[in-house]
Amino acid sequence: MFRMVKRDLNAVLHRDPAARHAIEVILCYPGFHAVLLYRVSHQLHQRGFKLLARMLASFNRFLTQVEIHPAAKIGEGLFIDHRCGIVIGETVEIGTDVTIFQGATLGGTGKDTGKRHPTIGNHVLISAGAKILGPFRVGDYAKIGAGSVVLKEVPPYSTVVGIPGRIVGKKWTGAPSADMDQIRMPDPVQDQMGQLLAQIRQLEARVAELEARKGREMQYTG
Repeated sequence: MFRMVKRDLNAVLHRDPAARHAIEVILCYPGFHAVLLYRVSHQLHQRGFKLLARMLASFNRFLTQVEIHPAAKIGEGLFIDHRCGIVIGETVEIGTDVTIFQGATLGGTGKDTGKRHPTIGNHVLISAGAKILGPFRVGDYAKIGAGSVVLKEVPPYSTVVGIPGRIVGKKWTGAPSADMDQIRMPDPVQDQMGQLLAQIRQLEARVAELEARKGREMQYTG
């Protein structure tokens, strides 16, 4: 567990430009505190102290405004930025070096038992306010746009935006932990509108050309 905590600490230092040194992260970063308390509660849950684990998880929620079920499985290097309102359900599985921003929810869609929460791959970025709901997988290196509602599987290296979430392009191919951009996302609606406008301009130019040709022909025959 200590190795995992060290990896979580380094994740904050590497991905947050405001983090100046380890002591500042340990003392002043509630997102790191939330992950640390989760690590302890998860160990208690694994050892059969489930009520104590849930009590510690409730204290974690009270202290940090992050709700993580102690049964969730979270890999090393999780970075929770700005932390407020994050919810991680009981059967969630999270890979290594994942980044989650405020307001994100990794939840279920009903009262189903068993596996009912998402599985998040490695090096995934989940932007502010994103909702990932259901027992499907979000592939490695995927990027979930702010405010998106994801209800089905996401392939690796994909970028997802919108409600419901739509796959709109490929993500980065290198240095994933350094990519924290939640703003410059592809906009499929804008792209399609641009294509339609371009086609309309081509049709207008063609119509104008035909009208001009018809006018010349009429003038010649007249």
